[in-house]
Amino acid sequence: MTSLSGKLCLITGAASGLGRSTALTAAARRARLVLTDIDADGLAETVSLLRARGAEVLLAEPADVADHADVLRLAERVHAEVGSMDVVMNVAGVSAWGTVDRLTHRHWRRMVDVNLMGPVHVIEAFVPPMIDAGGGGHLVNVSSAAGLFGLPWHAAYSAGKFGLRGVSEVLRFDLRRHGIGVSLVCPGGIDTPLVRTVDIVGVDREARRTRRAIALFRKHAVSPDKAAQAIVRGVERDKYLIFTSGDIRALHLLQRYVPIVYTVLMRALNVAMTRYLDQPRKDARA
Repeated sequence: MTSLSGKLCLITGAASGLGRSTALTAAARRARLVLTDIDADGLAETVSLLRARGAEVLLAEPADVADHADVLRLAERVHAEVGSMDVVMNVAGVSAWGTVDRLTHRHWRRMVDVNLMGPVHVIEAFVPPMIDAGGGGHLVNVSSAAGLFGLPWHAAYSAGKFGLRGVSEVLRFDLRRHGIGVSLVCPGGIDTPLVRTVDIVGVDREARRTRRAIALFRKHAVSPDKAAQAIVRGVERDKYLIFTSGDIRALHLLQRYVPIVYTVLMRALNVAMTRYLDQPRKDARA
């Protein structure tokens, strides 16, 4: 694929953050958009922004990607009114961090339901019609740096993101014979609304130390617009691994080629993060 111009493009998580920026960037490439998000009001705002810029939004429908029946309902409407997609972008996601003794079952379940099963539901519903249409296309799955590395306190989050990486690695080869490319996006820090709402289990977000840590993260994070441009550029170049910042690309190379240094860095990061953020334990199971 060399151009999104005129292509039918489904984007999940389009109500805000990276999903909204990806929709705006794809629209600038003259893609024809089908958008969804669980946040109906935010989705409506995205559609208004896009149409004010002359974008072609064919359909925007709220849906919960973690709900298989809801995704099937969305797919039925999309295929009846618009047809099969050329590009499917799984951008929707949620986040929660915490040590294993603080995480509860609901945290693990939510990370897997949204970040892994959500994309699986979308793939189930939208990729087979792409195959049947015989026109090729592209599948984009947004994983994370936490789908590559053993980042501190990210066990539940990584459960979904590493799983999505595995799905993408298989489909990269399975879908090739159908002319469907696959891209796995591994962002580092992105300054989206998710930063301000991420659940850091057992940590007081209002504590001065925590606020300082979040401010430091935001200072080094890239903007959603910059990340979206990297994604769309990667799709246009048919790249499998797409990084939205150079630090994640460099760490991935270090992990592959100098694993002992990677191990030392991860251990040091774990110690530093624990010292910096660890607060008197709240009752995470209340």
